[in-house]
Amino acid sequence: MDHETKTSDPSSVVLCPDGPILIRGDFEIVTPSGDPVPRQRTTVALCRCGASAIKPYCDGSHKLINFRTDA
Repeated sequence: MDHETKTSDPSSVVLCPDGPILIRGDFEIVTPSGDPVPRQRTTVALCRCGASAIKPYCDGSHKLINFRTDA
């Protein structure tokens, strides 16, 4: 994402049942050391199950491991 480009759309976070966290809008993802994580889209799916091969992003592994969230 071009860090110079700003949108006026509000950001939103959606916790998908038994799946990833969807984040939409203008935001930055950083590592624990503060380094920005590159992204190409304004909507991203972040892994919650821990099994993704492309962390922090979701690759659908939650389906393979039968990941379940609390009700």
